[in-house]
Amino acid sequence: MYFDAIAKVIAERTDIDVSEIKPESKFVDLGIDSLDTVDMIMSLEDEIGIEIELDKKVETVDDLDKYIQSKVQG
Repeated sequence: MYFDAIAKVIAERTDIDVSEIKPESKFVDLGIDSLDTVDMIMSLEDEIGIEIELDKKVETVDDLDKYIQSKVQG
């Protein structure tokens, strides 16, 4: 549901084309470390218009997508 927004933010922060970012892509494999994750989450909040309180470890793009969905629905 939020995959496209997540992929867009990742592409803006890396030299990776959006088409190369898959749901199973691991952030570490995309060159995103924990500090980058904080910046990415802030950009993502602006992009989708919701606040994201990341209170668990997410390793893949799909993990983050599902986490955001659970917080929005919950």
